[in-house]
Amino acid sequence: MTKTLTGRYASANAALNTHEDLIHTGFPSEKVYLDRRRAEVTVMTPDPGAREVREILSRHLPAEITENLVF
Repeated sequence: MTKTLTGRYASANAALNTHEDLIHTGFPSEKVYLDRRRAEVTVMTPDPGAREVREILSRHLPAEITENLVF
């Protein structure tokens, strides 16, 4: 099962730092999406990877993290 996790941040810089952190941790760049205008980072990951994604998103102090299943 695949999930998307989205972190919404107070600034585009915080979102960019989160995006870079995820890429440097080893998440494939084609599964990590940065929306600078909305200051959001979305990650598509298999269910077992969701915990690590949530930890990385949380490190950068998001205003909100949402999680959805992808069918």
